[in-house]
Amino acid sequence: MKTIVIALRATLVTLVVTGIAYPLVATGLAQAIFPGRANGSVVKDEHGRDVGSELIGQGFANPAYFQTRPSASGEKGYDATASTGSNFGTTSSKLRDRATQDVARLEKENPDAPGPIPVELVTASGSGLDPHLSPDAALWQVPRVAAARHVAPDRVKQLVLDRVEGRDLGFLGEPRVNVLLLNLALDRQFGAPTSRDAK
Repeated sequence: MKTIVIALRATLVTLVVTGIAYPLVATGLAQAIFPGRANGSVVKDEHGRDVGSELIGQGFANPAYFQTRPSASGEKGYDATASTGSNFGTTSSKLRDRATQDVARLEKENPDAPGPIPVELVTASGSGLDPHLSPDAALWQVPRVAAARHVAPDRVKQLVLDRVEGRDLGFLGEPRVNVLLLNLALDRQFGAPTSRDAK
């Protein structure tokens, strides 16, 4: 009986410390130190509406917006509740067919794009929700976005270059562009596209 009481006490103390006290302290510190990140890095538009998270990629079909990497998350892609890669192997015919369709679509939608299609625009990330592109992949889309918005390509290119994020701590990772933040910057500078621009 004495051993059972000791075990019950240890269980109760462990439950209180690790199941209640620690989560409350960690949550409190996160809210005090960096509340934006603690609440999901939610991004708002100029009207104060939530439009997404800077940590989670989303699809953009309108030609006046930059597109991100393909997504295998969920049935239609970009489903934050079903983060996953496609898990297709390099010899998979499904992967080859999907990539071939993406290449054909990108070539059709971007007839004035410079050079070959950047590989990341036809390959999904491991999570299927990568919110970033390399600067090269974003710059490759500049002619399409500029034409859809009826602005000079150099102005859109400069906007991309202004949004490039450097390596973390100066040496971790690669330079990148957050697609959602870039598209919001487009709307702020050039206005939201109209239905005429989407055609």
